[in-house]
Amino acid sequence: MIRPPAVAGRFYPDDPGQLRDTVDSFLAAETKTNRIRALACLVPHAGYIYSGRVAGEIYQRLEIPSRVILVGPRHYPRGAPIAILSQDPWQTPLGLAPIDTHLAEKLVHACPLLREDAIAHGAEHSLEVQLPFLQRLAPSFAFVPIVIATVQYADLDALGRALAEVIQSEPEPILIVASSDMNHYEPDDVTRVKDRKAIGRILALEPRELFDTVRNERISMCGYGATVAMLTAARALGATHAELVRYATSGEVNGDLQQVVGYAGIIIT
Repeated sequence: MIRPPAVAGRFYPDDPGQLRDTVDSFLAAETKTNRIRALACLVPHAGYIYSGRVAGEIYQRLEIPSRVILVGPRHYPRGAPIAILSQDPWQTPLGLAPIDTHLAEKLVHACPLLREDAIAHGAEHSLEVQLPFLQRLAPSFAFVPIVIATVQYADLDALGRALAEVIQSEPEPILIVASSDMNHYEPDDVTRVKDRKAIGRILALEPRELFDTVRNERISMCGYGATVAMLTAARALGATHAELVRYATSGEVNGDLQQVVGYAGIIIT
């Protein structure tokens, strides 16, 4: 059964032409030559009006392979703690995005914590909003969706190691995209201080330190679990460098500096 879009018309345009133009405007800020072959990246997942520019600056710099693993948070309290889908395509206004069944099945075998669960994915936006960017840049790509609700470090570490194990076993490059917004609904100055601490741990490629920093500093980074798993995989795959491409807050768009959400775009090589 095709997974229909859950947030088209809310987080991004539901008209195909308008969506193409919107995504292309985010991808046109800089030259598209000399794209980077990265191991992983961090991108936000808010409504495009708020976070689309940050996401676009990441995607336009990357050489997008034909296979992508999307890992993000599960915002709603339904479904498995670590949920995957391995069969049916996802619909967006730009068409169908196929799932890489072979890759998904290998991941389930490598990580028994993964559970096939359509309920966990049904209303979730954190992965869906990435698809139009990928559809514009790599029309023939296939992907694997994973959403996370667990807050156990051992589980996140196990998932990250399984991601690396499976990617290493495949002959073609595979990009890991971790989807997360940063601190939520505090004043702009407070959010920037908190986000700087979390971003510092990501740039240092330290998944355990990111986990501890987010929890100890009470940083409401919704996708920190996905980011921990991504960093764990990237390190196992030999990552040596992380670059903060762009940081922004929602206050820069709507002028409300009392309750902002932070957005960071990071590339890991």
